Amino acid sequence: MKPQCERCSAPLEPNAQAYICSFECTFCPTCSTQVFRYVCPNCQGELVLRPRRRPQEPNYAVA
Repeated sequence: MKPQCERCSAPLEPNAQAYICSFECTFCPTCSTQVFRYVCPNCQGELVLRPRRRPQEPNYAVA
């Protein structure tokens, strides 16, 4: 996961809302929605919400 917006360099925490394209170009919500209008400026692909990571859970696997 990229830690900042590729346009404005705003920090993007792992659980923060961000948008990505199929090549994982990453942008903050403001740049994605208001500047690029959900279209990646690099590949012209669709920008969609980046999946969020779950908080760390204990590993219950039995060895």
